[in-house]
This record gives sequence, structure tokens and C-alpha cells, in this order.
Amino acid sequence: MLFNSYVFILLFLPLVLIAWWSLAHWPQVRLCFLVGSSYIFYGWWHWEFTLLLLASTLVDYYVGIGIHRSRTTYAKRWLLSLSLVSNLGMLAYFKYCGFFAESMNQLLDALRFGTVMNVPEIILPVGISFYTFQTLTYSIDLYRGQVKPARSFLHFAAYVSMFPQLIAGPIVRYSDVENQMQELGKSPDWNQQCHGLWFFVVGMSQKILIADSVAKVATPLLATPEALQFVTGWSALLAYTMQLYFDFAGYSNMAIGLGMMLGFSFPQNFDSPYQATSIQNFWRRWHMTLSSFLRDYLYIPLGGNRFGKLISYRNLIVVMFLGGFWHGAGWTFILWGLLHGCLLVLNGLYREHIGIVFPRPIAIAFTFLCVMLGWVLFRSTDLNMAMLWYRAILGLNGIERDLSFGTLATLGFGTTVFASLFCWFAPNTWNYRPKFSLGTAIVLSLVFVLCVMRFDAESPFLYFQF
Repeated sequence: MLFNSYVFILLFLPLVLIAWWSLAHWPQVRLCFLVGSSYIFYGWWHWEFTLLLLASTLVDYYVGIGIHRSRTTYAKRWLLSLSLVSNLGMLAYFKYCGFFAESMNQLLDALRFGTVMNVPEIILPVGISFYTFQTLTYSIDLYRGQVKPARSFLHFAAYVSMFPQLIAGPIVRYSDVENQMQELGKSPDWNQQCHGLWFFVVGMSQKILIADSVAKVATPLLATPEALQFVTGWSALLAYTMQLYFDFAGYSNMAIGLGMMLGFSFPQNFDSPYQATSIQNFWRRWHMTLSSFLRDYLYIPLGGNRFGKLISYRNLIVVMFLGGFWHGAGWTFILWGLLHGCLLVLNGLYREHIGIVFPRPIAIAFTFLCVMLGWVLFRSTDLNMAMLWYRAILGLNGIERDLSFGTLATLGFGTTVFASLFCWFAPNTWNYRPKFSLGTAIVLSLVFVLCVMRFDAESPFLYFQF
């Protein structure tokens, strides 16, 4: 079920909110209702995949109990290994099995052994990358002694399946909502409700009015990458850069807003990343919950920066390689992750050995250019498409002769530039706190109605594919 759909806006959400606050004096029934609603939300596309969500929830709940009760480190490690194997094994099968089989066939074919492995056609369950990571954080944090076990299976199931953040994050740790789950509000906090509506409508406008608009520029151009030239190549790249940001930031803001409507506070996931002054700064601002996950559960366990610069740089490359592979089973994602790992290493070397501080606008522009060039790999369906696109933006495929105003208008140049300026200069949603009044309510209502009127075609969020 999509946030930007009539069934969600006009049926599912109103019924859930009314029932959630009506059941405030029966906390167990209330949580049962939230779990049931979340499973309906998740199973709307393919109900069979709710069994995977339930399996992951059951494994980590009982593993968590076992870790908490175990008295020996050996037993705790064995149970943690069970959680890792089950969750990562499930993720590996559904997300990477086909990639490994296809890559093995290509290798065997290159060695003239012929194709010997069948490539399975496996449907990727939506959100599996997010909820498996989320349940893993619970088991790992229990192993580390950083959280207490969930009060009941119902509490844990509600935490894992909570529909606002189930499909594409933000990645919420149990410690983020532990106290909130145990102290559910009995009545709506109307200030929080207003902020929830603000986040939801802003997120919806980011998705519907901006991301989907610039997608109409990028998608047709990238449908024929062999036809891209200098201007069309850069137009497609800038448009996709804006589409990806506003699509994912829009989802995250909508998720956070929905959480507030239910009385929950979720962590921030974006902090104006295209205003970053370095690659390191970019990863502190982009998909912040994933960045903190990679730092706390991969980078630091690998040694972090505790064993010298060389080891820390190695760890950065390993972490970004795995981060790229998490995004998708393909060589383009692997190279994208390695590219960002190398950029982080170069950023560290520059700060250590040169250290010249450029003016902020120059630093932002250079960082933005590096990020954009990486998005070529991120968006390309294969390495051949990436090569064609890189050739185009370097001018190796030629430069268009007709650069008239009509041509630029056809390419959606104005829309893309507006989105770019908005991205660079508009205040972050988290930093802007509107004064709620009749005027604010009217503006939000008009924006909301405008968005709903544009539900003319199904428009899934980009991060659903990850």
C-alpha cells in the first residue's frame, strides 16, 4: 500500500487513527490493532510476504529472550549468530541469489565452461532490507547490554511492523521507541498532531509535486541512454539527482509525520544533504539512520579509527562497499559504494595532509558534483548504461546543436532548476517550525488537496526497490 494512494489517504489512515486513539484505555488491544493494521498495510501487495516479516519477528524476539537469560558469553554469541544467519540468510536468498547465479554464469561463460547455473526468478519482498536490519539491531543491542528485552511479543511485533516506517525507514532502533512503547499516550497531543500533519504534507508535496515532476524529465531521457549527449546527459543527471532526494526525503518525512500522529517520535533521516561541504559531511546528512547503522554495527566493530589511519581507511572502504551492496544486487551498486569509500578516504587524506578550507559555496558545489557523478552508477541498470551516460556528460557522445529556449523547456529545465534551488537554499523540514494558525491550516490543506488531485497514476517510492 502506498502513502500516496486513495486507499491509504481516504480509508486506511483515517480508520487507523480513529481506532488507535479510541482504544487508548486498552493498551493490549490497541497494540494488537496496530500490528494487525500494519500487516494489512504490508500484505496489500503480496500477503505471502507477511510470513517473512512474522518469521523475522519471531526469531529475533526469542533470540532476544535467550540472550538476556544466558549467563555465558558462548551461549549469547551462539544465539546472536542464529539471528545473523536467519536474517542475513533470508536477505541473501531473496535479494542476492539471482545476482550470484548470474555473475557465476558470466564468469563460467568467460572461461568457456558454458552456462551451468539456473538463474532463479525471485520476487524481492518490499522493505526486507529495512526490517531485517531493524530486528538485527535489537538482537545486537541486547547482546551488548544496551537495551532491555521487549515487555512482550506484542510490543516487539508492534515495533517491527509499525507501518509508517516499515517499508523504507527510517531504520528505527528499539532504544528509540522503547519508552514510547511502554508509555503510550492516552489522548492526542495536539501540538504533536499538528507537527505530524506538517511533516506528512511537506513529505507528500516533496514526493508528488517535486520528485514526480522531475521524474518526467529523467525517465524518458534515461529510457534510451545510447541517445544521450552532453546537454541531455546533464539534464537527466540533475533531474534524477533531485528526484532521488525528494522522493526518499518525502517518504521519510511522511513516515515521521505518521509516527507523530500515532504519538511516536522517529529519528531524523535527512539534514539537507545537498548542502554538505564534504563527502564525510554528506554521509552525516544523507539517510542518517542507515549511516549510523553502518557506523555502529560495521565500522566500529571492524576497529573504527582505533588502530591507525590505514586500518580506518580500509574499514571505510569495506563499510561503503557493503553499504552499496545493501542498496542493490548489481555491480553498479558495488562500484557506487566503492566510489564513496574512496571519496571518504581521499577526504580524510586531504584533511590530514593539506587541510585548506575552501569557501562554503565552493565546498558545497564540489561535493554536490561528486555525489551527482556517483548517482550515475546508482541509477544505471548495468555497467553499459553507466558507461554511455558518463560518455554523454563528458561530451564524448557529441553536443546538441539546438540549445534554444524551446529545447530547454522540453527537457524540463525550469522544473529541475527550481528543485535544485529549493534543495540548496530552503530550510530543512526539521529546522523549520511553523506557527500553527488558520492561515497555516489553509495553506497545508490546499497543498494536501493539490497532491491528492495528482494521484492520477501509481507512483511507488524509489527506495521500495531496495
